[in-house]
Amino acid sequence: MQNESLAPSKSKLMPGLTGVAVDTVTPANSAVALGSGDVPVFATPAMAGLMEAAAVDALRDALDANQTTVGVHLDIQHLAATPVGMTVRAEARLMTVEGRRLTFRVVASDNVEQIGAGTHQRVIVDRERFMQRTLTKHP
Repeated sequence: MQNESLAPSKSKLMPGLTGVAVDTVTPANSAVALGSGDVPVFATPAMAGLMEAAAVDALRDALDANQTTVGVHLDIQHLAATPVGMTVRAEARLMTVEGRRLTFRVVASDNVEQIGAGTHQRVIVDRERFMQRTLTKHP
């Protein structure tokens, strides 16, 4: 049963919310540095993180102070490579709100073309309760 304190604020949280995240490709976020390949281009894990950051940005004013979201599903395609020095922009659009589950359409583009696309799901959690439960994993 859904905890009432986790129910999203219906007046703020609705499909259509959008968020953006921007990053510059550097050696630190390249496939070489992140271990996802051996060429100096924007790494797929970096693109995934940027897409998640855009989804978080979309929710910046829509959650109560005690709430946050955690990523639970990411289904993306990395469509084109981006070299060091270029800028990558990720955008997220909230498509559906199903209780605590939020589904986003995510896209990423560099200065020339779309480089990635897919869907991302996040779940609303009570920040303190989530961390308390997580920290019980320590021995």
